[in-house]
Amino acid sequence: MNAPFQIDPTEFHGKRVLVTGGTKGIGEAIVRRMVAAGATVATTARGPDGAPDGVALFIQADLATTAGREKVITEVMQAWGGVDILVSNVGGSSAPNGGFAALTPEEWQHALDANLLAAVAMDRGFLPGMVERGHGAILHITSIQRKLPLWESTLAYAAAKAALATYSKGLSREVGPKGVRVNTVAPGFIETTAAANMISSIAQHSGTSEDDARQMLMQSLGGIAIGRPGTPDEVAELVAFVMSDRARSIHGAEYVIDGGTIQTV
Repeated sequence: MNAPFQIDPTEFHGKRVLVTGGTKGIGEAIVRRMVAAGATVATTARGPDGAPDGVALFIQADLATTAGREKVITEVMQAWGGVDILVSNVGGSSAPNGGFAALTPEEWQHALDANLLAAVAMDRGFLPGMVERGHGAILHITSIQRKLPLWESTLAYAAAKAALATYSKGLSREVGPKGVRVNTVAPGFIETTAAANMISSIAQHSGTSEDDARQMLMQSLGGIAIGRPGTPDEVAELVAFVMSDRARSIHGAEYVIDGGTIQTV
């Protein structure tokens, strides 16, 4: 991994790690970071291709569906018997613009399936083994949109991420005494490949530069104090720390990584 950070190649040696949605964007960066630190990594994606180098187990499955969730749990349990670290990264929004009136019941259900219930299902599948062994770490990727919902485009997504954060806090209170840590990481505007493509598309359609299009997106969030979006590698580095033994007293916490987008109130 060609990372801008120094990595201990043995930090996660012997750890079985599952990262859902690990072939693109933030998920891919987390997978690469865990592999570089010596973990044995499994990941998932809806499509058949694109698993990062070093992945030990790849499962093609749509975690927004019951069948996809069951497939992932079954195949990981058959291969490994459980996991030590679970990172639920799957999520996103495909809803149309137009505010609440554009959100059909099907759009709402899909947002909940992808952004909340997929993580809940993974926990139900792998958490009992962690509790039985008396150790484990779970991380849910949420979003700053749980606090800054974009009502015109991603309201259902934001609501689902808010529910995931609340669920995570409650779960942490239950399983912390049993040796399992539960935390969340809430990214802001992260310039993934998909985000870069969106910036390029906005620039083309508006006749502006990509820098201007990027600024337009940042301003739609109220601005980013550091003057730029984050990068997937920066999120992955935070995730690696929170999942590591260096953070063994960090539990029930939410880490926001948004360059200062959310203002103190």
